[in-house]
Amino acid sequence: MPQYFNGFKFQGNIYVGLLLRLSIVMLLFSVCRIAFYFFNLDYFEGMTITNFIKIMAGGLRFDLTAVLYTNALFILLTILPFQFRFNAWYQKIVTWLFCITNSIAFSGNVADFVYFRFTGRRTTADVFQQFENENNLGMLGLRFLWDYWYAVLFLIVIIIALVWLSKRVKVQGPQLTNKIIFYSSGILIMPAIIYLFIIGGRGGAYHHIRPITLNDAGQYVENPRDVVLVLNTPFAIYRTLGKTKIQRVKLFKSEEELEAIYSPIKRGDTIATQKRLNVVILILESFSKEFIGYFNHHREEGTYKGYAPFLDSLLQHSKSFKYSFANGRKSIDALPSVVASVPSMGVPYVLTPFSGNKINSLGSLLGAEGYETSFLHGAPNGSMGFEAFMNVARMGKYYGMNEYGKDDDFDGWWGIWDEKFLNYVASEQNKFHEPFLSVFFSVSSHHPYIIPPEYDQIFKGGKVAVLKGIQYTDNALRKYFDKVSKESWFQNTLFVISADHVSSNVLFDDGRTAQGQFSIPIFFYRPDNSLIGMDSTIVQQADIMPTVLGYLNYHKPYIAFGRDIFKNSEKPKAWNYEAGVYQYYQDDYLLQFDGKKSIALYQFKTDVMQKNNLMQKEPQVLLQMEKQLKAIIQQYNNRMVDNNLTLPESAK
Repeated sequence: MPQYFNGFKFQGNIYVGLLLRLSIVMLLFSVCRIAFYFFNLDYFEGMTITNFIKIMAGGLRFDLTAVLYTNALFILLTILPFQFRFNAWYQKIVTWLFCITNSIAFSGNVADFVYFRFTGRRTTADVFQQFENENNLGMLGLRFLWDYWYAVLFLIVIIIALVWLSKRVKVQGPQLTNKIIFYSSGILIMPAIIYLFIIGGRGGAYHHIRPITLNDAGQYVENPRDVVLVLNTPFAIYRTLGKTKIQRVKLFKSEEELEAIYSPIKRGDTIATQKRLNVVILILESFSKEFIGYFNHHREEGTYKGYAPFLDSLLQHSKSFKYSFANGRKSIDALPSVVASVPSMGVPYVLTPFSGNKINSLGSLLGAEGYETSFLHGAPNGSMGFEAFMNVARMGKYYGMNEYGKDDDFDGWWGIWDEKFLNYVASEQNKFHEPFLSVFFSVSSHHPYIIPPEYDQIFKGGKVAVLKGIQYTDNALRKYFDKVSKESWFQNTLFVISADHVSSNVLFDDGRTAQGQFSIPIFFYRPDNSLIGMDSTIVQQADIMPTVLGYLNYHKPYIAFGRDIFKNSEKPKAWNYEAGVYQYYQDDYLLQFDGKKSIALYQFKTDVMQKNNLMQKEPQVLLQMEKQLKAIIQQYNNRMVDNNLTLPESAK
């Protein structure tokens, strides 16, 4: 198999040549990352060598995806199992294809050296919409090139290096003279390369890890501002194509009118003494409200008991809500809603181009007040992108399957069994310095709904598969509370319990309605029984952060899209988004709005099956609710696009 290296020149096997050319692009992507840092050195003040090495290493994962996507056609043309691919004319075409496509990718990367200063994030697919109505785009582009000539010069150097290095790689062949062996080996190698392409493009091969997104860059940084260094611009564009549903809107004549209708700015309590209570938030996988007897005494002629007896007992001593809703249908919707009061609207927040925006969260706000903060999730580290988001949200230390350290307790699917991991959670919380904020996310009540063998004959479940898992996790919570109730910090703690979303398993017909698909338990527990009773107000996951801060008498202003449910300063409301439709709950009504016009209005508290559309009968209610929802949409979209989800220091 003749092949040789002569200085910087390679000549030989076509597959080795393919690998070398892709490696050249990977190398130049890393050079661009270093250059991005130095072009914006003042933005990354305090960067350490250790952190920079971590960023460079983490960035390789995103570079690989971008390089593979950019070179998909080049790779395909290279691995086609035909002899003509060794012809000189064919090799010349694929070489220039390689140089041109990668030059375009590098152009985007280098343009962000400068454009980043205007946006505070990597350019995403929405850039095409952002400038589509600019009549003088050509002139603007020329001025941009003139003003930032040094970035243009760097790009020219990168492209020259790309062309020079790529031409150092030449292939010889066919090296297999036997045609049967040549074609059969080529056919066998092709699917193997495609498989590796898919793995590289996804960012991993494990079933529990979704394809990497912009949000995943958060796991490689100590400071959320550094996410832009981990990413590259081609990756940011590829991953947001077709997903940029959040755009600037102008639904009101002035900002003053908008602010008068709805504002996400919370002022804080500047009078009362701030409480130094611990805060423990327990987020439960797929715990639909219909699974809990406490909320459903009216079912089955008053005989329904539910499948969570411990939560039933805890609810007797908690503040709960008859109408409490998830802001989304996925776990990745829940975390930003709960810990940062940033609900999903159209696209899960962590999948949007704006997931690297600066946000305030319980972690960042309470962490600044001296709280020790943590997130504990028994799944493999990196699962669901939780570790990355919690890093961006400054949730302190992350405790996952790696930190747990006992793989024998892995359920084989999603993570450590809830009972085992909650016991670990309790032990770790006992080590935390008070006051602390600790967020736990369960895993066991998840498809395929298996429980430890020793409980198979104890928990019988019910007519849907998830119920055994609900019973098991409920019992795990009982054991957790039994353990922590003996600790000194327990009495000084506010507990918040919420499901992440409803289960896909439905027990009752109203669980399939627009309302039922988001109906989850949300409640607050204090060991001194100071919070008790069921309230008929409307509550959503996004209310948890401002409610916790309000309960603690947090005194600084911040941004949250929810409200403090213990204060009457804002009208109770909730919203979520499903299949292209906004759903807005206020008073007794549920409004459905498709982004342009209202399509339904129901009295959801009495018309539980949503059969009676009141759009024609309640025009004033319709107009008032539509106005409120539009104000929320404008505040959300514009603040997201403008990276305006925090308040400047001067406003605090």
